Amino acid sequence: MNKTGNMTRVQLGKREILLVGTAHVSRESVDEVEQVILEEKPERICIEIDATRFKTMTEGQDWRSLNIGTVLKQGKGFLLMANLVLTSFQRRMGVNLGTNPGDEMKKAAEIAVREEIPFSFCDREVHVTLRRAWGRSNFWNKNKMLASLLGSIFAKEKLSEEEIEKLKEKSALEDMMEELADYMPKVKEVLIDERDQFLATKIFEAKESKVVAVVGAGHMKGIVSWLHRLHKGEVESDLSEISKIPPPTRMSKILPWLIPAIVVGLIGAGFLMSGWREGLSMFWIWVLVNGTLSALGAIIALAHPLTIILSFIAAPITSLNPTIGVGIVSGIIEATMRKPRVKDFENLHDDIVSIKGFYRNRFTRALLVFFFTTIGSAIGTFIGIPYLTSLLG
Repeated sequence: MNKTGNMTRVQLGKREILLVGTAHVSRESVDEVEQVILEEKPERICIEIDATRFKTMTEGQDWRSLNIGTVLKQGKGFLLMANLVLTSFQRRMGVNLGTNPGDEMKKAAEIAVREEIPFSFCDREVHVTLRRAWGRSNFWNKNKMLASLLGSIFAKEKLSEEEIEKLKEKSALEDMMEELADYMPKVKEVLIDERDQFLATKIFEAKESKVVAVVGAGHMKGIVSWLHRLHKGEVESDLSEISKIPPPTRMSKILPWLIPAIVVGLIGAGFLMSGWREGLSMFWIWVLVNGTLSALGAIIALAHPLTIILSFIAAPITSLNPTIGVGIVSGIIEATMRKPRVKDFENLHDDIVSIKGFYRNRFTRALLVFFFTTIGSAIGTFIGIPYLTSLLG
């Protein structure tokens, strides 16, 4: 293996694979990709992107066809929120540097077409990656991830191009990966480790003797390791297992029914053990704690007044119903009271760059209402259950 700058040359027998490590919002990365391809004249170019994302990147996303109510009913509100906030973070860095996320990937494809070099997309479909990461995270890890991402919108720091280029340094990236592994190991495994394997396998499967692969710098070390293991036959090039969306776990199926059963059991015990007055008191405590915190979430999201009121009413009921959450109800109510306009969809790409834009845009506002009311109700549930238990003692 030979490394020059941000390019690593991997020799696999008679085959030569050149990995170009990039920062996805770096102007220098765009120029470097073009320089390497034109100088090395590869027989194939592999690009770290999937076909769906590339189409969206080049043709744009038609958000007008997206119905917020349908998204929430299908249980995809958290996924959409995470996707938008992550895009927001990348776009804000890109705006500061005069680039767009993925410009180096687009440049690689443009050069391939212009120079008549075969090229292929070698990343896993983004919806599979997100669903696998989501499926392997518990409720609190999902919220930790979203809270961390949301915090990035509030951050005012502007990264210089020199700081972005530092992201490509080995030590900085290793520290970042270790931090991610400690913070959310299951998510790190899906977003980093599995994709290292997927990318390396797709690159390895290219039959040409000289290949240039344009990949994010954070994947370089993992890809090199997998390439050598694949070449030596230590591992098989079977990606079927990490290409599937995992089914719900047994606990994820039981938990939505278990929590309502506990709450109903506690209140029922209050009626039986302490009489009607105590049981009714426990019931109203449950309503006030759950409803108030959910309504507070709606207030934080600057929801419509009717949404706030209905969030207070709906939270205690939906928290006892495993088939629907208060966030779905409140998000749909908000989208009904303040129906997203055509300009909200047209401006979505720009509005997600700032927290002010998130609140201004009616589409993302409904998502914020969904998110904060869900968190409020969840906190209310985990405060309410121990408190109700203590009353029985």
